[in-house]
Amino acid sequence: MTGVTGGRRRVSRVVLLDPADRILLLSGYDPADPSVRYLFTPGGGVEAGESLEQTALREVAEETGITDVRLGPVLWERTSLFTFDGRRWEQDEWYHLGRTETVALDTSGQTDLERRSVTSLRWWTYEELLRTRETVYPIRLAGLLRTLLDEGPPPSPIPLGTERD
Repeated sequence: MTGVTGGRRRVSRVVLLDPADRILLLSGYDPADPSVRYLFTPGGGVEAGESLEQTALREVAEETGITDVRLGPVLWERTSLFTFDGRRWEQDEWYHLGRTETVALDTSGQTDLERRSVTSLRWWTYEELLRTRETVYPIRLAGLLRTLLDEGPPPSPIPLGTERD
Protein backbone atom coordinates (compact mmCIF):
# COMPACT_ATOMS: atom_id res chain seq x y z
CA MET A 1 0.00 0.00 0.00
CA THR A 2 2.97 2.31 -0.17
CA GLY A 3 1.54 3.78 -3.38
CA VAL A 4 -1.54 5.15 -1.57
CA THR A 5 -1.08 8.79 -0.71
CA GLY A 6 -2.84 10.44 2.21
CA GLY A 7 -1.90 13.84 0.87
CA ARG A 8 -0.38 16.95 2.35
CA ARG A 9 -1.77 18.40 5.55
CA ARG A 10 -1.24 21.28 7.89
CA VAL A 11 -0.73 20.19 11.48
CA SER A 12 -0.62 22.10 14.73
CA ARG A 13 1.24 20.48 17.66
CA VAL A 14 1.77 21.50 21.27
CA VAL A 15 4.84 21.24 23.47
CA LEU A 16 2.71 21.00 26.59
CA LEU A 17 4.54 21.66 29.86
CA ASP A 18 3.23 21.21 33.40
CA PRO A 19 4.27 23.31 36.44
CA ALA A 20 7.36 21.08 36.93
CA ASP A 21 8.44 21.63 33.28
CA ARG A 22 7.59 18.05 32.33
CA ILE A 23 6.48 17.55 28.72
CA LEU A 24 3.40 15.52 27.81
CA LEU A 25 4.00 12.87 25.16
CA LEU A 26 1.72 10.31 23.59
CA SER A 27 3.00 6.82 22.91
CA GLY A 28 1.60 5.11 19.87
CA TYR A 29 2.10 2.94 16.84
CA ASP A 30 1.13 2.65 13.21
CA PRO A 31 -2.13 0.61 13.00
CA ALA A 32 -0.87 -0.94 9.74
CA ASP A 33 2.34 -2.05 11.46
CA PRO A 34 2.12 -2.24 15.28
CA SER A 35 5.87 -2.90 15.47
CA VAL A 36 6.48 0.76 14.49
CA ARG A 37 6.22 2.56 17.86
CA TYR A 38 7.11 6.13 18.81
CA LEU A 39 6.52 9.07 21.15
CA PHE A 40 5.04 12.35 19.94
CA THR A 41 3.48 15.60 21.10
CA PRO A 42 -0.29 16.23 21.14
CA GLY A 43 -1.65 17.75 17.96
CA GLY A 44 -3.31 17.08 14.67
CA GLY A 45 -4.65 18.31 11.37
CA VAL A 46 -6.04 21.79 10.84
CA GLU A 47 -9.72 21.60 9.92
CA ALA A 48 -11.47 23.98 7.50
CA GLY A 49 -11.83 27.44 9.00
CA GLU A 50 -9.51 26.75 11.95
CA SER A 51 -6.40 28.71 12.86
CA LEU A 52 -3.27 26.93 14.01
CA GLU A 53 -4.03 28.10 17.56
CA GLN A 54 -7.61 26.79 17.48
CA THR A 55 -6.38 23.45 16.17
CA ALA A 56 -3.74 23.21 18.88
CA LEU A 57 -6.26 23.78 21.67
CA ARG A 58 -8.87 21.45 20.14
CA GLU A 59 -6.37 18.64 19.66
CA VAL A 60 -4.99 18.89 23.20
CA ALA A 61 -8.53 18.78 24.60
CA GLU A 62 -9.49 15.77 22.43
CA GLU A 63 -6.33 13.76 23.05
CA THR A 64 -5.67 14.58 26.71
CA GLY A 65 -8.83 16.07 28.24
CA ILE A 66 -6.86 19.18 29.24
CA THR A 67 -8.72 22.39 28.47
CA ASP A 68 -6.82 24.95 30.57
CA VAL A 69 -3.90 25.47 28.21
CA ARG A 70 -2.12 28.82 27.97
CA LEU A 71 -0.90 28.72 24.41
CA GLY A 72 2.35 30.51 23.66
CA PRO A 73 4.28 31.19 20.49
CA VAL A 74 5.23 28.79 17.73
CA LEU A 75 8.60 27.32 18.70
CA TRP A 76 9.52 25.14 15.75
CA GLU A 77 8.37 24.31 12.22
CA ARG A 78 9.06 21.10 10.32
CA THR A 79 7.90 18.99 7.41
CA SER A 80 7.30 15.32 8.17
CA LEU A 81 7.16 12.54 5.57
CA PHE A 82 5.89 9.21 6.87
CA THR A 83 3.67 6.19 6.34
CA PHE A 84 0.69 5.74 8.66
CA ASP A 85 -2.24 3.34 8.43
CA GLY A 86 -1.21 2.23 4.95
CA ARG A 87 -0.87 5.72 3.48
CA ARG A 88 2.04 8.00 2.73
CA TRP A 89 1.71 11.48 4.30
CA GLU A 90 3.46 14.81 4.01
CA GLN A 91 2.77 17.23 6.86
CA ASP A 92 3.74 20.81 7.51
CA GLU A 93 3.85 21.08 11.31
CA TRP A 94 3.93 24.01 13.70
CA TYR A 95 4.89 23.36 17.35
CA HIS A 96 3.34 25.77 19.87
CA LEU A 97 4.46 26.21 23.45
CA GLY A 98 1.67 25.32 25.87
CA ARG A 99 1.50 25.58 29.65
CA THR A 100 -1.03 23.98 31.98
CA GLU A 101 -1.59 23.48 35.69
CA THR A 102 -3.55 20.27 34.97
CA VAL A 103 -1.67 16.97 35.10
CA ALA A 104 -4.64 14.57 35.22
CA LEU A 105 -5.39 13.07 31.80
CA ASP A 106 -8.67 11.99 30.23
CA THR A 107 -8.59 10.15 26.89
CA SER A 108 -12.37 9.77 26.50
CA GLY A 109 -12.40 12.46 23.78
CA GLN A 110 -9.98 10.65 21.49
CA THR A 111 -11.08 9.76 17.97
CA ASP A 112 -11.50 6.14 16.85
CA LEU A 113 -8.13 6.28 15.07
CA GLU A 114 -6.45 7.67 18.20
CA ARG A 115 -7.98 4.90 20.32
CA ARG A 116 -6.58 2.36 17.82
CA SER A 117 -3.09 3.86 17.68
CA VAL A 118 -2.31 5.65 20.98
CA THR A 119 -1.28 3.31 23.79
CA SER A 120 -0.58 5.81 26.58
CA LEU A 121 0.07 9.39 27.60
CA ARG A 122 2.77 10.36 30.04
CA TRP A 123 4.52 13.40 31.51
CA TRP A 124 8.29 13.20 30.90
CA THR A 125 11.12 15.10 32.56
CA TYR A 126 13.92 16.32 30.33
CA GLU A 127 16.24 13.73 31.93
CA GLU A 128 13.82 10.87 31.20
CA LEU A 129 13.39 12.03 27.62
CA LEU A 130 17.14 12.26 27.17
CA ARG A 131 17.61 8.66 28.41
CA THR A 132 14.77 6.99 26.49
CA ARG A 133 15.66 4.58 23.72
CA GLU A 134 12.22 5.00 22.14
CA THR A 135 11.81 6.85 18.85
CA VAL A 136 10.66 10.41 19.54
CA TYR A 137 9.25 12.99 17.12
CA PRO A 138 10.50 15.52 16.38
CA ILE A 139 13.77 13.63 16.30
CA ARG A 140 15.80 16.17 18.32
CA LEU A 141 13.07 16.79 20.91
CA ALA A 142 15.26 16.28 24.02
CA GLY A 143 17.80 18.90 22.89
CA LEU A 144 15.10 21.28 21.72
CA LEU A 145 13.34 20.97 25.09
CA ARG A 146 16.58 21.63 27.00
CA THR A 147 17.17 24.81 24.98
CA LEU A 148 13.57 25.91 25.53
CA LEU A 149 13.80 25.36 29.29
CA ASP A 150 17.18 27.13 29.52
CA GLU A 151 16.58 30.05 27.15
CA GLY A 152 12.81 30.39 26.78
CA PRO A 153 10.94 30.55 23.48
CA PRO A 154 12.93 31.63 20.43
CA PRO A 155 12.20 35.10 18.97
CA SER A 156 10.85 33.41 15.82
CA PRO A 157 10.05 29.78 14.98
CA ILE A 158 13.08 27.56 14.42
CA PRO A 159 12.93 25.60 11.15
CA LEU A 160 13.69 21.92 11.83
CA GLY A 161 13.72 20.98 8.16
CA THR A 162 12.24 17.76 6.78
CA GLU A 163 12.15 14.56 8.82
CA ARG A 164 11.37 11.18 7.25
CA ASP A 165 10.33 7.98 8.93
